[in-house]
Amino acid sequence: MIAQWITTGGAHFAFTDRWGGVSAAPFDELNLGGAVGDDPEAVRANRALAARSLGLDPADVVWMNQVHGSEVAVVDRPWPAAPGNGGTGGDPLPPVDAVVTARRGLALAVLTADCCPVLLADPAAGVAGVAHAGRPGLAAGVVPATVAAMRRLGADPRRILARTGPTVCGACYEVPAAMRDELEDAVPGSAAVTRRGTPAVDIPGGVRRQLRAAGVTEVLASPVCTMESEDCFSYRREGRTGRLASYLWLAER
Repeated sequence: MIAQWITTGGAHFAFTDRWGGVSAAPFDELNLGGAVGDDPEAVRANRALAARSLGLDPADVVWMNQVHGSEVAVVDRPWPAAPGNGGTGGDPLPPVDAVVTARRGLALAVLTADCCPVLLADPAAGVAGVAHAGRPGLAAGVVPATVAAMRRLGADPRRILARTGPTVCGACYEVPAAMRDELEDAVPGSAAVTRRGTPAVDIPGGVRRQLRAAGVTEVLASPVCTMESEDCFSYRREGRTGRLASYLWLAER
C-alpha cells in the first residue's frame, strides 16, 4: 500500500509501507532497497509495482547510494542503476544522501528503515529535493545542505513544503548517553528519553528544528514510528529487513 498526497501546486508526496510486493522473508513484501541482500529481480519488480501504482515510469525515478553523509547531488535524470542497487546494469550509484532537481516530472526517491525521509518542494520555483536523515546525516547537516542546494536552483525556503515520512520516534530510539549528548551538541533539541527513561535521540524532531532554522516553516511529519508499526520495515527492530521508499515529484505544466 502506498499513501500519496498532492498539493494544489502540483507537488506529489508518496510513502510506501511493506505490503503488496513480491519479496520473500525477511524482506516481505514490498522491499524497495537494492543493497540489503534481497533478490535483485524481486527488487526490480517491487520498484516497478510501486512506480506504476503512482503513475510513474519505473525508469524515470532517481535512486541514491545512501551512505549516512551530507553530500547533495543536483540531477536532471536518473543514474544508470547497477545490479546491487536494484537496477539492470551501468555504473554504481554515486554516494549521496540527498538529491535536488529543477526538472518537473522527475521523481526523487529515498530509502529508509528507521531513518527519516525528508521531502521538500517549492512548486512555484519548480524545485524539489529529498534527503536521507539518519543520526550521522542529521549531525553532518544533510538537511540544511539540501535546502541550500534548492535555494541555488531558485527555491525560496518560505515557499518550501516539507514532509517527513515514517521514522523511528524519540521514545523508541535508545542510544548510549554519550551518543545522545554528541548529537545534541551538533543538533540542539534532538536529545530525548525513551518511555523507560533511558537516553534516546529524536531524529524527526532534529529534522524539524533544522528545517525551521533554514527558513522552512511548513513542516508536516508522519505520526508513524517504524519501530512500533508492523506495517513498516525497521532495522532496529528486525536487523535484516527491507526498505521503505518515499517519493517526491512536481507535476509538469
